Amino acid sequence: MSRRHVVTTGCVLSITALTLAAVPAGAERRAAGPPVAAAAPAALKPPPGMVEALQRDLNLSEAQAEARILNEARLTPIAAQMSTRLGPRYGGSWLRGNSAQALVVATTSAADIPVILAAGAQAEVVTRSLAELATIKKQIDQSLPANPLVSSARYVDVKRNKVVVLAPKPDEAQIVVESAGVDTEAVIVLPSTEVPQPLYDLVGGDAYYIGVTSRCSIGFPVVKGAQSGFVSAGHCGKTGATTTGFNRIAQGVFQGSTFPGSDYSWIATNANWTAQPAVNNGEGGTIPVAGARVAIEGASVCRSGSTTDFHCGLIQQRDASVTYPQGTIFQLTRTNVCAEPGDSGGAFISIDQAQGVTSGGTGDCSSGGTTYFQPIGEILTAYGLSLRTTAGNPPPPTTGTCTGYPNTVTGTLTKGQSAYQPSNRYYQSTAAGVHTGCLDANVGVDFDLYLQKWNGTTWPTVATSESAGPDEKITYTGTPGYYRYRVVASNGSSPYTLGFRAP
Repeated sequence: MSRRHVVTTGCVLSITALTLAAVPAGAERRAAGPPVAAAAPAALKPPPGMVEALQRDLNLSEAQAEARILNEARLTPIAAQMSTRLGPRYGGSWLRGNSAQALVVATTSAADIPVILAAGAQAEVVTRSLAELATIKKQIDQSLPANPLVSSARYVDVKRNKVVVLAPKPDEAQIVVESAGVDTEAVIVLPSTEVPQPLYDLVGGDAYYIGVTSRCSIGFPVVKGAQSGFVSAGHCGKTGATTTGFNRIAQGVFQGSTFPGSDYSWIATNANWTAQPAVNNGEGGTIPVAGARVAIEGASVCRSGSTTDFHCGLIQQRDASVTYPQGTIFQLTRTNVCAEPGDSGGAFISIDQAQGVTSGGTGDCSSGGTTYFQPIGEILTAYGLSLRTTAGNPPPPTTGTCTGYPNTVTGTLTKGQSAYQPSNRYYQSTAAGVHTGCLDANVGVDFDLYLQKWNGTTWPTVATSESAGPDEKITYTGTPGYYRYRVVASNGSSPYTLGFRAP
């Protein structure tokens, strides 16, 4: 039986101010250490149309919607900091209350309670860590047959501290769970009529078209070198397929597309189209895209699509696996935002931070529903893309120009010295996927870069970049676990920048 107890402290933010402090992209993975008050950057108003959409879709008053935006901007970086600080004991975080006025941080050790309270969050002691739950879900995913359909979706529910299996026939799913060799106390099988479908259709309308009749929605504008384009869902089109815009004018070509397994694509556009760091708010205006900080469970998130325009809801669970008729998609995020056919590929945004592109779901925007999105970070990593943001148009992450990464650390080394990053600690990856690291030092020195993974006893090196120059780049596909980078000054002295991205 799970052991849980909650310790709370006051954590309600004033709603008198109607502006919020902008939070830099990439703040979701901060180095371990005590909470540090960030310098207050220029304030920005809530994105146009978002307060109204939150009022409508979450049944909030104007004051509650404004307070939610403020609270989410303040509390999300604290959750990321606690994830790094607690390490293998971290059990997940979520926001609580209509206005997201409380942050809950779960841990497997009661000794962490003072640290969590000092950060301004509520503490909850749970039986299983987030990493343990992710491993259990992966084992269940691997045990499920592709046909017939036994489970439509699986996800890690940090509030329950369990893996949830949604199944049209719960008895059959329970048999699979029991034969998977996992702790059955950590799994709950729930009856469900949910049968997610990719949200494409064959009806003409605004957005972009693939071929003659298929329609999908633009996700986020991106750049790759000097080439502009946008990301969307993988099931919208195959590599090499051509697209036309909402006005049926020639637009671009699919440069890459993955489906099933994942559900993402990127389309390079021609010179007739100018990419803007913005998302349509459904009211004739746009919401600026300032970065790609990851929102946590319980945070508000809004979706923009060509069929149903702009709708909002809450992030419910992460690391969801969804079985479509075409196959299973992994590492999606589950929301209660509504969507309909044609909305596929459209943007999910939390305040002004890009979250991902619409994959599929159930229900509609009349009765409500469940929609899943493919997180933006994996798409950018897979294709070496940079998100177009209001901060400008940084080049993609390439050797020698370590910009465009969600995590950046700096330091200085002299010949023979080395450093472990981030901040002489490590970071946690709760999902399998690609780790990318980029090291940039001054011309004339020789710096090397190593990626190491904790095996329970030591830190063996799993990827190496040892060129004769100052710049190095690592790309490594790994399993969930704890990782760190080692930067080595083989020859010369120089400041350096390390940018990195994890699944």
